[in-house]
Amino acid sequence: MKSRAFRAATLVMTLTSLAWVTACGSDGSSTGTASGPVKIEFWGWAPGYEKSVELFNSTHPDIQVAYSKISPGAKGGYTKLLSAVKAGNAPCVGSVGFETLPTFAAAGALQDATDAAAPHAKEYTPAAFAQSGVAGHVYGLPVDIAPMGLIYRKDLFAKYGITEAPKTWDEYAKDAETIHAADPNAYIGYFGNDAYNFAGLAAQAGAKWFGTSGDKWTVAVDDPATKKVAAFWQDLIDRKLVKVVPSFDTALYKGMGDGTILSDVNAAWDTPILADNVKETAGKWAVAPMPVWDAAKPASGNAGGTPNAVLKGCKHTKEAVEFAHWFGTDPASVTNLIKATGIYPAALSGLDNPALAEPDAFYGGQKIFDVFRTSAAQVDPNFQWGPVMTKTSGALADGLGKAGAGTTTLGSALADTQAQTVAEMKTQGMGIG
Repeated sequence: MKSRAFRAATLVMTLTSLAWVTACGSDGSSTGTASGPVKIEFWGWAPGYEKSVELFNSTHPDIQVAYSKISPGAKGGYTKLLSAVKAGNAPCVGSVGFETLPTFAAAGALQDATDAAAPHAKEYTPAAFAQSGVAGHVYGLPVDIAPMGLIYRKDLFAKYGITEAPKTWDEYAKDAETIHAADPNAYIGYFGNDAYNFAGLAAQAGAKWFGTSGDKWTVAVDDPATKKVAAFWQDLIDRKLVKVVPSFDTALYKGMGDGTILSDVNAAWDTPILADNVKETAGKWAVAPMPVWDAAKPASGNAGGTPNAVLKGCKHTKEAVEFAHWFGTDPASVTNLIKATGIYPAALSGLDNPALAEPDAFYGGQKIFDVFRTSAAQVDPNFQWGPVMTKTSGALADGLGKAGAGTTTLGSALADTQAQTVAEMKTQGMGIG
């Protein structure tokens, strides 16, 4: 059990003094010998992962991976991984989302893999590789990212005289006015309670919620960029120009299906979800770049993504990184993951995968991933997640819901999220600069 003093120094211990991480061979220099292959375990939950593991094992006789499917991270998977680390029986590799990686780092649950992973840095989108580590230390390699775009009803935009998707947020607001004026029951889009979607919007605007300074964290969930985003959406809510509805709720898809909610600013992974929920509208949707704040300086947001991280105690770090790199870059694996898991690859080579170039009938035959490819290149690689994202995201989601209901404002929700995040970090003994 870690002492309070140890927890107070967790960040600096985790990020800059990793000798304590392992007394069980963290350099992972061993390879398969006559006595048998190197064996590592991998825990994850996404559909299709087991097939990619099978492909790896069939082509790597010196390294064999045993895959175990666990519950999704937020539904118990992360707790299971952390418990296994504490018990000393964790797998070498685990699926840990970008948003949760700093939490694992602060808990001392990750193993430094910088030396093994660094040579692959330029093979991934900058944002994806950057978020696979904290403060210059790399803990794994990314599988997928979640660049954002505007998914919209092209036919209904045209019905209301909007011949092309809004390119800026100012245009988005004006189009919202046009649509709602023409039909009081129609809305350009909606405002939901998804904290990570809101984080993507904030990051696009240049938000910097978390950072590190020496052995301390900096926290600014309510920074000026995020306040700008909050003010924009608060105005649309106040003027009733967007529909307030919980994210991923049946009411949302009802509105999208019946033509009263005309768009969704969301990540690439949302495109198959939407298609599955409003099948009757197939062929009427399209994907465009998400609106930007400054047309001269286009930027995009990211709402999701997962690296395969090396967990504390792994005896074969080198082989774990070799597997993680193959998993997210090998053409056969990436093709499988695109089709079975619905990923948007983090690897630059994956962006040329033929599976991404296929026309999508639901989106009118559009090659929608062309949009997300451009979006991915415009994501700020310097956006950093914090060490207590369960608390941060929970507080923010609650505040977003209340703001939508009119019982608070988005500005107040940000201030409350900031306060709750700082309080939780102090409770855990983390230094805050």
